[in-house]
Amino acid sequence: MADLAIMVAPNGARKGHADHPNLPITIEATVKDALECQAAGAQAIHLHVRDDQGKHTLDASLYLAATDAVRKAAGPDFPIQITTEAVGMFKPHEQIAVVRAVKPEAVSIATKELIPDAGEEAAAAELYRWAYNNKIAVQHIVYAPKEFDHLLDLIKRGIVPGERHSVIFPLGRYANDQESDPAELVPFVSRVQDNGGAARFDWWVCAFGASETASLVATAALGGHCRIGFENSFINSDGSRAASNSERIKDLRAGLHGIRRPRSARADIMRALGKPE
Repeated sequence: MADLAIMVAPNGARKGHADHPNLPITIEATVKDALECQAAGAQAIHLHVRDDQGKHTLDASLYLAATDAVRKAAGPDFPIQITTEAVGMFKPHEQIAVVRAVKPEAVSIATKELIPDAGEEAAAAELYRWAYNNKIAVQHIVYAPKEFDHLLDLIKRGIVPGERHSVIFPLGRYANDQESDPAELVPFVSRVQDNGGAARFDWWVCAFGASETASLVATAALGGHCRIGFENSFINSDGSRAASNSERIKDLRAGLHGIRRPRSARADIMRALGKPE
């Protein structure tokens, strides 16, 4: 198996202080959180930004400010991934615009949001090719097994370029009360294995609800990489409510005891996030 990478997702797009008082909303709070999580064992960050009202936004200026602040604080070896997550608010052209404006080192993109219909394929193909040529790591968010099949079709037709790809599977997204189950891994991992396995795909998992840690331990045991944090869950493996994202990192690392996968180096993490070779 490849070395293991752990990424923190500290806030997401939907939750606020009403959900957890220690959810980092501002750039300053996110930087503080990133440093605490880095010290706890996180090796990268999945970054969302919020506007002055605390709402999810794809404002390029805020992304540039946030990535710059995290980079200065966390150092050059801590990969920073932004997202184009639409949350039903942003159209494909707005998702494309933020990636081009920020030109991040890494970005996660939901294919079903960027290409909701065939009419959006040409613009998406231009973005994917531009990102590939600029060595931007693109990770494909795949919410359901059929979306993996759609991604395979896009790769086959050259809309998504490259020979190697990064995917992330959010478990529990469509379950009752958004509670994940490690068993959800089966159809996703089967598709990876049936379509080139680790030679073709680097795969990650994030998981909603109380089974977040259990799902990520199973992920690590099967060869995937882990994304953890308040974006998806506040609950530790013992059922207690975590006080911070760094506590969630520590809880996962305790659960990984006995799974002998060394920590990934920066270059390996960037490759696993989809950086073209």
